[in-house]
Amino acid sequence: MIEVRLFAYFRDNRGKILYLDVNEFKTPQMILDHLGIELKDVAILLVNGRHSNGEHILKENDIVAFFPPVAGG
Repeated sequence: MIEVRLFAYFRDNRGKILYLDVNEFKTPQMILDHLGIELKDVAILLVNGRHSNGEHILKENDIVAFFPPVAGG
């Protein structure tokens, strides 16, 4: 299993944390495709707390986090 953590509006209708089968989702890009999120809309992508990219090969027990851009006022 891999743990997927979603932040801010990425959680809308998806939840905070998802658990996915690493045999089905081999890269963060595959997870994004499944969730209907465009890679260009991800400001920060972390795998196990380190900056990564959509093509990173995931392994068992990885933790993937997706953060959208944040705007403030």
